[in-house]
Amino acid sequence: MPMVNTFELHLINAALPLLEEKKLFELKAAGGRWISIRKQEQPGELQEQQGGPIATLSTLSDGRDLSGCRIDLEGRMLLPGLVDAHMHLDKAYSLSAAPNQSGTLYEAIHSYSRVAPMFTKEQIKARMRKAALRALSFGTTAIRSHIDFHLRTGAEVAMRTVQAALELKEELSGQVALEFFPMCPYNSHTLLEQDAIHEALQLGLDGLGGAPHLSETPERDIDRIFELAARYGKPIDLHADESDDPTKRTAAYIAEKTIAYGFQGCVTVDHLCSLSAMDEEAAASVIRSMADAKLQAVTLPACNLYLQGRGDRGLIRRGTTRIKELLEAGIPLATASDNIQDPFHPFGRGDLAQIGQLTAYAAHMGSPQELRTLLRMMTDIPASILGLKEYGIAEGHPVNFVIMDALTVDEWFAEQPAGRWVYNNRRWLSVTRTEHHMGWVSDPEQHATQASGVQNKK
Repeated sequence: MPMVNTFELHLINAALPLLEEKKLFELKAAGGRWISIRKQEQPGELQEQQGGPIATLSTLSDGRDLSGCRIDLEGRMLLPGLVDAHMHLDKAYSLSAAPNQSGTLYEAIHSYSRVAPMFTKEQIKARMRKAALRALSFGTTAIRSHIDFHLRTGAEVAMRTVQAALELKEELSGQVALEFFPMCPYNSHTLLEQDAIHEALQLGLDGLGGAPHLSETPERDIDRIFELAARYGKPIDLHADESDDPTKRTAAYIAEKTIAYGFQGCVTVDHLCSLSAMDEEAAASVIRSMADAKLQAVTLPACNLYLQGRGDRGLIRRGTTRIKELLEAGIPLATASDNIQDPFHPFGRGDLAQIGQLTAYAAHMGSPQELRTLLRMMTDIPASILGLKEYGIAEGHPVNFVIMDALTVDEWFAEQPAGRWVYNNRRWLSVTRTEHHMGWVSDPEQHATQASGVQNKK
């Protein structure tokens, strides 16, 4: 008589490329944690053993109750939930309200700033929810989002975004882990602004952000951010040198302040476009200072390819940072989505597979080894940047994963299959069913698991 499977979750024939390739694994979970992860000596060896009936992912897509079953992944990749280290959830899907005719960064900033006071808290939260749940449907279960802090139009305008963010964070707890960093204002240091930032941090924002390279007094702005971070014990994540101007070198000053405050490993810099505009010697000097300070970094290829080089003629610069050089220097470098369908970037959907492929194009990364580095740039590395505890597929860790409809890392990057099965907090959160890697999900908000069970898309 067949043995009844008593595990909460029992997976077989799973590929774990972040652990070991060319082997398939059996995984068991109970109480929301992995209790057993072991190699299978031969493909399919467990199909003849007892341990409950065998089901496939297609039956999960059909909505069947698979409790007590072993789920056969048939060699598909199992990854820990993807981590998007840099988004702007509050701006997502705002392009119709804030157009950008020139396609430049400066018009994008002006356009969004102009309409920001008109958005209600519920409108902001709805856009954020839509973007976060769509990212979840693609396998992302942790996001760091920078949020606007429009103090020049009044503290109430700034605080409505903070309130929307914190409410959404609680609402999506157990589905998507959200971090929020306010974009601290620059070129102004009024008492009202200081009080508003203090209030936002006391309410529960996770760190301090900003774009000091846009300031007329960047060093003064960086000093103030470090002072606040030290006072509240918060990490720092700054937009740095998002410019084609090779004289923009705030990353070097940020590195200096990081060492002075003993903040090594607690400071992240994003974009770093001006590194690509510098000559080799200057860029190498900045990168050395970053490495010495143990700065972490995030590249945002989609937005930078779109926004940068707008003033160039003939050979137009790629806009992205020196990705390979940063990696070679040992700097933890993640790749992330940035903006989604807003004045800064009219495209995007929160799919890190798409972002990974764009990174590969921009940085000329296509070898097998480079593709595996890219995979870590959206899993292990950003998880470390966000300070996620117990991240990854390992015994004792929380069960949080996405199954990709691909057998290898190379296939996943090349084919970009749409099929994803997302599991977190002891339940299936999203199932995107596809046939032969074909298909599309049109309504991301339908992916969140409701009390009635998992949402399926075909």
